[in-house]
Amino acid sequence: MNPDLLLVLFFLAVSVGLFVANRPRMDVVALLVIAALPLSGILTVPEALAGFSDPNVVLIALLFVIGEGLVRTGVAYRLGDLLATHAGRSETRLLVLLMLAVAGLGSVMSSTGVVAIFIPVVLSVARRMEIAPGRLMMPLSFAGLISGMLTLVATPPNMVVDSALRNDGFAGFNFFSFTPIGLVILALGVAYLLVARHWLGAEKAVRSSAKKRPCLLDFVREYHLAGREHRLRVLPGSSLIGRTLRELQPRRRYNANVVGIERQGTFRRELLHPGAHTELREGDVLLVDIADPAEAGTMDDYAVMGLAVLPLRGGYFTDQSREVGMAEVTVLPGSRLIGKSVLEAEFRRNHRLNVVGLRRGRIARTGRILEKKLQPGDTLLVIGPWKAIRQLQGQTRDFLVLDLPAEVDQVAPAMNQAPYAVASLLVMVGLMVFGIVPNVLAALIAALLMGLFRCIDMESAYRSIHWQSLILIVGIMPFALALQKTGGIELAVGGLLRTFGESEPRVLLGALFVLTAVIGLFISNTATAVLMAPIALSAASHLGASPYPFAMIVALAASAAFMTPVSSPVNTLVLGPGQYRFGDFVKIGVPFTLLVLLVSVWLVPWLFPLD
Repeated sequence: MNPDLLLVLFFLAVSVGLFVANRPRMDVVALLVIAALPLSGILTVPEALAGFSDPNVVLIALLFVIGEGLVRTGVAYRLGDLLATHAGRSETRLLVLLMLAVAGLGSVMSSTGVVAIFIPVVLSVARRMEIAPGRLMMPLSFAGLISGMLTLVATPPNMVVDSALRNDGFAGFNFFSFTPIGLVILALGVAYLLVARHWLGAEKAVRSSAKKRPCLLDFVREYHLAGREHRLRVLPGSSLIGRTLRELQPRRRYNANVVGIERQGTFRRELLHPGAHTELREGDVLLVDIADPAEAGTMDDYAVMGLAVLPLRGGYFTDQSREVGMAEVTVLPGSRLIGKSVLEAEFRRNHRLNVVGLRRGRIARTGRILEKKLQPGDTLLVIGPWKAIRQLQGQTRDFLVLDLPAEVDQVAPAMNQAPYAVASLLVMVGLMVFGIVPNVLAALIAALLMGLFRCIDMESAYRSIHWQSLILIVGIMPFALALQKTGGIELAVGGLLRTFGESEPRVLLGALFVLTAVIGLFISNTATAVLMAPIALSAASHLGASPYPFAMIVALAASAAFMTPVSSPVNTLVLGPGQYRFGDFVKIGVPFTLLVLLVSVWLVPWLFPLD
C-alpha cells in the first residue's frame, strides 16, 4: 500500500470521525477536506475544487429553487393537504402514503428533486398533525432512494449498468426490469420504517417551551365566531346577480359581512376579496359572517333571494387560511378612529379588511359590533387577504397590529401562479423522462420558467438554496478522485475477486453488493456503478454465469445508500429538517441495508437465472 493511499485513508477516517462527532459542522469538515488534499500533494487545486462545477451540484441547487416555487405558489401545501386529508389523524397512514407517493414520482424523475420538493410538504403536514419532523424525514429519504430501484430511468446507476451490458454485446435491461425487485424492497421499506421511526429519538413534543403563537382557531374561540359563518351560492335567476355590495348593503341591513367570494376562474376556483364595487355573478359562493345568529335568515329567506345554503368545510373559514388571514388590531390613544364606528371609519374601503370581532378589556363583544363607537385600547379582529394584513403593519398612527397567527408561515404569496408552477414542473419531468436535454438543463429551464411566470423572484430563489448541503456534497467529491489516483479502488476490487472468485455465485453476489454499497458511502453512486459494473461482468464471465444478475446486484447496491447522511444527496437534504445526527442514519440505515442485501441476493437469481 503506497504512502499516498495511506494518507487518503487517514483523511477519510478523520472525516468520518468528525461526521460522527458532529463537531465541527459537516460543511466545515468538507471545506477542510478541500484544503487538505491539495496541501498534501495528492490532488491539484482544480481537482479539489472540481465539485463546484459538477452538474449534479448545480442540479441540486436548481431543485431547491423549483421546490421553493412550488411552496410560494401553494402547490406543495395543497399536496400536503391531499396527503393529510387521506391520512386523517393517522401517522401510520401518512407515512405509507408519503413513501408510496415519493417512490412513484421518483421512479420517473430525479429522486433528489422529488425529496427537495416534498421536504416543505412534510414539514407543513408535521406541524399540522403535531408530529416531530424527524419521524417523517428519514422515511422520505429512504423512499427517494428506493425509487431508484423501480425503473430503468429512475437513477443514473441503472443506466450505467445497462450501458455496460450493451457494450459487452448483451441485450440490456428493459424499462420495467427493476420493477418487481423494487416493489418488494419498497414494501419492505414501508414495513421497516413503521417500526424504525420509533428508534429515531424524535418522540419529543413538537410544541416549543416558549409562548405558543395564537392560531386562527384561537381567535375563533376567543371572539365567539363559531356558528356565525355561512356559505351561500348565488343561484341562476337570483335578484342579486349584477348588483354590487354597495347597492345591497348587507352589513347595514342584515349585520352581515361578506368576507370572501369563491368564483370559478380559468383553471380553478379563486377566492376574491370583496369591496363595495364587487359585482355578484351567477355561481358565486359567498362566505358570509353574521355577527348575531338571531339575524341569520332561514332557508326560505335565502331561497327568496336566490341563494342556496352550502355545507361548511372548516371552522369559520379556516380551511381558506392560505389566502384569508386574521389579525388583532389595537386602537391607539389619539387615533382618528376613536369615537367612530367601524362603518363610519370605512375600515374595509380603506384597508381591504373586514372587522368581525371587537374586544373591550378582556370581554369580546357580540351583536352589532360594526356600529359600536371605538375607544382607546379596543382590540379589533380583522379578516381578509394576508397581503392587506401585512400592509396594515406599516400603519402605526391609528392602530397597532399585534402578533400574527401561526398560519401566516404557510401563506403562499404567489398563489395565483400555481398552474404555471405545475406546468414548469411537468416540463422538467418530461425533459428528464425522455432525455431530451441533460437533467441540469431541464431543471434550469424549469427554474427560468418559474421566474418568467413570477412563481418565484431572485431574492427568494437565492434564499431557498441550502448552501450547507451543497458545500458538504462538494467537499466529499474529491475523495473519489483521490482514491482512484492512489489505487485504493483497484486494490479493493482485486481483493474481492481473489477472495470470492471461486465461491458459490450467491456468495459472490452478496460480496459485490457489500463492496458496491461500501464504496458508495464515499463516492457518488454513479461513479460507483461505473467502477463496479465491469468488475461484475468480468466475475460473471469468470464463473460462466449470466451477466444479468451480477449487473442487477451492482445497480441495486448503488441505490442502497441508506447508511450515512453523506452517502447520497437525498440523505443530506433531510439531515437539517429532520434534526438528525450522523449516528441516526447508521442506526436506521445499516439494518435496512442488510435486509435489502438479503432480499436482493435471494430475489435477483430467481428473476434473472444465473445460468
